[in-house]
Amino acid sequence: MMRQQIVETIETMVEQTNQQSDMASAWKTPLVGFADAGDPLFGELKTVVRPSHRLPGDLLPGACTVIAYFLPFDPAIPRSNHRGSFSSESWAVAYIETNRLIAGINERVNRLLEHGGFRGTRLPATHNFDEEQLMSDWSHKHVAYIAGIGSFGHHHMLITEKGCCGRLGSVVTDAAIEPTPRTERERCLFKFDGSCRKCEKRCPAKALEADLFGRHACYDRLLENARLHERHGLADVCGKCAAIVPCSFTDPVKRATRKKRSDR
Repeated sequence: MMRQQIVETIETMVEQTNQQSDMASAWKTPLVGFADAGDPLFGELKTVVRPSHRLPGDLLPGACTVIAYFLPFDPAIPRSNHRGSFSSESWAVAYIETNRLIAGINERVNRLLEHGGFRGTRLPATHNFDEEQLMSDWSHKHVAYIAGIGSFGHHHMLITEKGCCGRLGSVVTDAAIEPTPRTERERCLFKFDGSCRKCEKRCPAKALEADLFGRHACYDRLLENARLHERHGLADVCGKCAAIVPCSFTDPVKRATRKKRSDR
């Protein structure tokens, strides 16, 4: 019961936000996943991300479940960001408005949990990272992977069944909710068969050309975009590697595999 109520709460929040006349951005139906707070993969994030990465129980003593969700952008937003070397105004505004949407979703999910006698966390959507190492102690995208929402692409973003153009949020709770099954298959064409690499070609900072992600080169470009769009608020974004590429709106490996089967 609680699982379905959480999904419906997140979907309703997105629907209601889409109807607000003062909102410039729009989102498609979200994806929601659940992970067991005791999943050993959370411990592995201390190696994969950084040693100080928090465990669910560090954020909420007695944690049982981590709720993760992906908010896919309306396709018009990434399409606006396809041309030029700097982020489009629509992409920058969507980042700022999605930060507010995530805060609203987390608040509403927490009220639902509290009504049921449970506790939850109100985690920020972003700007919770070490500005020297450019790493977070709570990585929404890694948490979303553990919750079965997607897998990582060559651009280091999470590719879901609805693509990679969108934002991620998460809530830790002491409510015990059945985990979402996690698939280990690749969703990135480059990781799957060595093809594509369009994200690498589209990166204006050249941050994806080496085997290791050039996070400082990437962040420098984010700060340039933040200065460009500062009249809207803090929009340290780029998104060029995600718009428009095969994984922007869908799982391209699944689509390619289905096409091969139909061609036989």
